[in-house]
Amino acid sequence: MSAQPKRPNVPSRELLEKLFRTAYKIRVFETEGIKLYRQGLIRGYFHPYLGQEGIATGVCAALQEGDYIASTHRGHGHCIAWGADVKKMVAELLQKETGYCRGYGGSMHIADISNGNLGANGIVGAGTPLGVGAALAAQIKGSDAVTVTFSTDGASNNGTFMESLNLAAIWNLAFVLVIENNQYAVSTTIEESTREPDLYKRGLGIGVESHQVDGNDPLAVYEMTQDAVAKCRAGKGPILIEAKTFRHMGHHVNDPGKYMPADKLAYYKARDPVDRARNNLTEMSGIDAAQIEAIESEIRKEFEDAVEFSRNSREITIAEFEAFTADY
Repeated sequence: MSAQPKRPNVPSRELLEKLFRTAYKIRVFETEGIKLYRQGLIRGYFHPYLGQEGIATGVCAALQEGDYIASTHRGHGHCIAWGADVKKMVAELLQKETGYCRGYGGSMHIADISNGNLGANGIVGAGTPLGVGAALAAQIKGSDAVTVTFSTDGASNNGTFMESLNLAAIWNLAFVLVIENNQYAVSTTIEESTREPDLYKRGLGIGVESHQVDGNDPLAVYEMTQDAVAKCRAGKGPILIEAKTFRHMGHHVNDPGKYMPADKLAYYKARDPVDRARNNLTEMSGIDAAQIEAIESEIRKEFEDAVEFSRNSREITIAEFEAFTADY
């Protein structure tokens, strides 16, 4: 593993504010989304991204228009960091026609192909081959687009993980595979599922440049991804990044997470990615508390408007759903 890129200069206020806005928006979306779930407005599963906001925030900030992302079952944060419309996201979770997938996708299958978001995915590890396919298509077309696939520690034990990464390597694709290592595959610890818990090392075995980064530091994630993306555009891909993190609760809303050690949870909560993004903004840009509150208030209002929009949107009917699924 090479050293994490050094910070040559103080990051711009624009970048620091973008990172904070994104991380905080994800936090609000997930926190308030849990409340909607408890009210019975969201059906099915809901996998919060709480505690992992720094990864999606930093990675997506390093990408540009025309790039692609592929997501996971815990994908709300990726969508938001990629610039998704919160109104359409809430509407999708509430199974309304105004949602990204007209309500058919729900929490685990939000996608926006027109904007390069290849979608969240309820199948563990399924986003990796999709991402490699997009990267191959870009190469064939002569595009400099970079594809990022967000994966998980659990998915790293799936056969498609190494198969896909190996194809990306032998074809020299502009592909970045980001492992969001929250250290649990549902309730199974990483130490119980592999002898080598440092998952970035899997890439080294097949000649892929691989790194590990503090996933709770949005700025560090951004800087490492920026370096990886630049190398991919220069034809030096693929690159693997393992972002170490820890979710703030169980696997999904109805999982109490009692298997998670209290001391470890406290350790990671003390390194909360949203707090770190806020602190970076205040300490490096000189922004004051009133300005921070204004940003937070604006984001909370955006979510409130999204909920009102979604509540007033038409819900798809059973007949429409049956007609839609009949084609499949």
